[in-house]
Amino acid sequence: VTVKSSNQDAATAAGEEGDDPPKEEPWETTLKTTVVDMDVGEFRGHKVSLWDLLHSHYIPEENRKELLELYEAGELTLEQVKTVVSTIVTRAAAAGRAEPAAPVSEPRAEPVATEAEPTPLHGD
Repeated sequence: VTVKSSNQDAATAAGEEGDDPPKEEPWETTLKTTVVDMDVGEFRGHKVSLWDLLHSHYIPEENRKELLELYEAGELTLEQVKTVVSTIVTRAAAAGRAEPAAPVSEPRAEPVATEAEPTPLHGD
């Protein structure tokens, strides 16, 4: 019985190598095929998909998750997502907050605070 299910898994895995991407949702495809003209940062002069913008270092992870959930649930239209993403990227780039090497999940004030007040290493 176990052998049958593992054979099915192998067949499924092999089948995913076809032309179709594995289980891509229609809303995901729409985000990947909808392009925006951005005039900031490394996107200047390029057409960029909403998907790439959402996954750029300009969009904090929690914002990305929230936007994707709202869009997937149909609570945001494609046009609203485009507006929100463009606004966040434009503001972040203008403020110079985005640093490609730095994780965006940290609170923005954190790096400044740790530079000013080093944490004592001894435990007493």
